[in-house]
Amino acid sequence: MTTPEAETAPAPAPRARRRRGRRGDRLPWPLVVPAALGAVLVLLPLAGLVWRTPWGSLPRLLGEAGVREALWLSLRTATVATALSMLLGVPLAWLLARVEFPGRGLARALVTLPMVLPPVVGGVALLLAAGRRGVAGRHLYEAFGISLPFTTTAVVLAQTFVAMPFLVVAVEGALLGADRRYEDAAATLGASGWYTFRRVTLPSIAPSIGAGAVLCWARALGEFGATITFAGSLPGTTRTMPLAVYSAMETDPEAAIALSLVLLATSVVVLAALRGRWLPAARDGAGRGT
Repeated sequence: MTTPEAETAPAPAPRARRRRGRRGDRLPWPLVVPAALGAVLVLLPLAGLVWRTPWGSLPRLLGEAGVREALWLSLRTATVATALSMLLGVPLAWLLARVEFPGRGLARALVTLPMVLPPVVGGVALLLAAGRRGVAGRHLYEAFGISLPFTTTAVVLAQTFVAMPFLVVAVEGALLGADRRYEDAAATLGASGWYTFRRVTLPSIAPSIGAGAVLCWARALGEFGATITFAGSLPGTTRTMPLAVYSAMETDPEAAIALSLVLLATSVVVLAALRGRWLPAARDGAGRGT
């Protein structure tokens, strides 16, 4: 007859051996070498940008009128584009995730197409659609005298076109993975569809909406190709930070480096903000795998 101590004593040993085995696994060197080269490929240009930054004259460069205009215009248009993307993108994501209709797969592909479409092609498409002679822009100009291209509104439209799919993908994924029992319970208690959406669905996917909005804002802030094609590069009107960097490279490389550093810093802040959302899921997955 074995004692309780004898029955439970061997249990920690396999767990300890498993831990030692994971720590003692040999590195797969055929993977380490290309991984290190990939890291160098990504980090070396960023290090070069930081290294060549004129730190001594950085306050003066960022204080110039043209730089301040580009910074303010980029922040303003990216924020408006994000707000417009949330207003239109969240209902669109809900439609794609919750409503069955013919051609839903094609609709989903078309909505996410700007994510892989070359930005310049997107700018050409916007020009042909909303330009003074475009499919819709022609009627807008003839009826109201409104011309969208080469205006600040055109910048917002270009940024929304390329950035909104990031929000739609994030929100649609959250809706597809959400637990619908709470929505069913609300419907059983007599709540209307709109009330359930506002008080049950939206709060449950709020973190995904926030993450998608941050990604959307960052993509809008860095938009270049569609903006320069559809809105041009008019100082104070359509010249955002990426366009200012491109323009400054020909006349004032130090100013271009300073603006690039601002965009780099903004991207780092965005990734740091999203880190808290991504890592908990990764930790949970790692915990379940042990």
